[in-house]
Amino acid sequence: MAESKNLRLDTNDEARGLAEMVLRTCRYGALAWIEPGTGVPVTSRVGCAPDIDGTVFFPASGLSAHTKALAEDSRCSLLIGEPGKGDPLAHPRLSLVARVVRVEKGSDAYARLRRRYIARHPKSEIYLDLPDFAFYRLEGARAFLNGGFGKAFDLAPEDMFLPGSELVSELARVEEGIVSHMNEDHAEAVGLYATVLAKAEPGHWRIASIDPRGLDLAADQRVIRLNFAKPLTSAAEIRPVLVEMAKEARAKLAG
Repeated sequence: MAESKNLRLDTNDEARGLAEMVLRTCRYGALAWIEPGTGVPVTSRVGCAPDIDGTVFFPASGLSAHTKALAEDSRCSLLIGEPGKGDPLAHPRLSLVARVVRVEKGSDAYARLRRRYIARHPKSEIYLDLPDFAFYRLEGARAFLNGGFGKAFDLAPEDMFLPGSELVSELARVEEGIVSHMNEDHAEAVGLYATVLAKAEPGHWRIASIDPRGLDLAADQRVIRLNFAKPLTSAAEIRPVLVEMAKEARAKLAG
C-alpha cells in the first residue's frame, strides 16, 4: 500500500496571521460534540467571540443538548470562518479542537466575556443573563487551518493565542473604559479606522474589542480586524497608538 502523504504545509507567519484574522473576527461557528450513550458526533450552531488572549468562547443554555453532552465529555471542535462572496470553499476557515471549560457567573472573567460578546452580538443581551446561560471557553485548542485550495496547516496553541501575561491582565482592566470612550466621544475617528485604514465599506462602525496586537471593529453583522503597526508592550501605550492611528487616517483622507 502506498504511504499516505501529508498535504499540510509548514506553519509560517502568513498562516499565523490568517488564523488570527479568523479568530478575531469570528461571530458564529459550528460546534461538534459527542452524543452521550451513542458516541455519535453531532453539530450545533453557536455564537462565539474571542477573549483578549484569542481564546474563543460561546454562551450556551443549560437546557441545550450540547451543554448537557459537554458536561459529560468536554471534548469538542469548533469550525469558524465566514464564507463571504463567491465559492465558500475558497475562504479561510479554522477548526479548533479543544475541551470546553465553564466560566462561573459573578467572576471578573465572566463580566469581561459578557461585555466582549455583546459588542459583537448586541441582541444577545436579552437572554445572556437568564439563569440557565453560561459562557464556555475552548481551552488548550489546537487547530487545522484551511486558507483555500492547497493552503492547509496544523496550528498549535502558541501559533494562535497570546500567552498569559501582565500585559493581557492590564489590558483586561482598562479595555472597557477605552472602548466606551472611543465609541462615545471619538466616533468619527473610529469610523476612519474602519473606512480608511481597514478599507471597509461605510457603516456605523464602533470598536468591539481591543487586544495587544490590534482592535476589532463592528458594524451591523460585520466584524473586521485592524492590527497595530506593532504589538503593544504595555496597556499605557493604547491611547497614544489610537491617537496616531487617527492622525494617519486623516492624513490619508486629506491626501
